[in-house]
This record gives sequence, structure tokens and C-alpha cells, in this order.
Amino acid sequence: MTEPLLEVIDLHAAYDLSRVLFGVSLAVRRGEIVALVGRNGVGKTTFMRAVMGLLRPTGGRVMWKGRDITARAPYVNARDGLGYVPEDRRIFAELTVWENLDMGRRRSGGRAAWDEDMIYDLFPDLKELRTRKGGVLSGGQQQMLTIARSLMGNPDLLLLDEPSEGLAPLVVEKMRQWIDMLRQNGLAIILAEQNLDFVLALSDRVHVLEKGDVKFSGTAADLRADAAIQAAYLQV
Repeated sequence: MTEPLLEVIDLHAAYDLSRVLFGVSLAVRRGEIVALVGRNGVGKTTFMRAVMGLLRPTGGRVMWKGRDITARAPYVNARDGLGYVPEDRRIFAELTVWENLDMGRRRSGGRAAWDEDMIYDLFPDLKELRTRKGGVLSGGQQQMLTIARSLMGNPDLLLLDEPSEGLAPLVVEKMRQWIDMLRQNGLAIILAEQNLDFVLALSDRVHVLEKGDVKFSGTAADLRADAAIQAAYLQV
């Protein structure tokens, strides 16, 4: 088995005195999708922020391509191949689709570089919308744009935080297809989600979080077969 692209070891995190993560560990290799699932407030977004460098962990290590990057500045992580798609999208509402994409552009450092043509092949709708301001796009279109802008940074790994949230079922299915195509192109993905069907259709391995602690780790097939874990930690 190949060495992990990203390895998170015993990660702890807190906001002031409020502890959120209690020793979360996972690894992801090139071309894999590894999912973090759980109800709202269990620590999925905190994990993503700590890995990206937006939140300083209180314990544990984040290893990227064999190097310790724990608490490294997020802009350095972005330059080094980590991409982050936050739950709240954070597009530039007053900029056009093309201008949003251009803001995310980064040289590839030797990797095959994403450009507008590749983005429009993956997301044909964005080509038709390229002169439209981000703030007037639908939720699904904004989610497309957020992912596309991250891809323009030429990441090796993409942190996707709740990509299906608030989207219509048909758009969710399109999102699943887009993410699967990215995986087939060799991109590693960490997927934080509440939508279990979405996760099981995409993921190679799954970690179930509850109150910042991992309650289950296994393949998507293992989780699909474990009704007790689903009932205890995933059902509303």
C-alpha cells in the first residue's frame, strides 16, 4: 500500500476552553475519498479547519507528504497542495464567475494545471455563467464555483465540508458525480458530511464522529452493514 498523502495523528482541538476534538486520527492516499460523518456539532468542521491551519490544534500532528505541518499557516498549506472548500462557500459575491476562478489560480509546481477549459469541462454550467456575479447564483451553482475555485489552486488533496448541504436532490446527484470524477483523476478528498447515502456512494473509508471522538472506522460497506452504529450516531 502506498504511503499516505495526509496523515492526521491523535488530533485534539478547542475553541478557548471548549474542547471539540479528542484524538482524531485518519489517513488518506492519492485517489481516495475518506469521509467524516456525524450530526451537526460533532467536530467535522473543526477537524477541517485544524488540518488546513485555520485553527491551531491543542495536541496531535498533521503530516503532509511525510512532513509535519501542524499549525502551519493556511496560505502555505494552500501553496503546498491542500485545498479547502468551506461549508459556507465564501465566494466573492461581487465578482463574476470568471473573476472568482482567476482569484483561485495558482501555478501547479509541476502537476497538470487546472485551467478554465478543464473547469468548464467538469462544470459546463459555469461556462454559461462565466460573466455572472457570484452573488446571484443558485446554491448549487455557488457550490460548483467554490469547488472550481479551489481546483484552480491545483490541490493534491481537497477538504470538502458539507458539499451537499442545502442542495436539491438532483443537484446532490450531480455533485456526487463531480466528486467521483475528481477521485478518478487522482485527487485525494476528505469529505465531511451528514448525508449518509451521499457518503456511502462515494467513500473508500468512513470515520463516524460523536462529540469529537471517533466511534467507528471502516469501509463504506462496513458502515452500511452496521445498523447499530447508524442508529446510535447518525440518525436524527
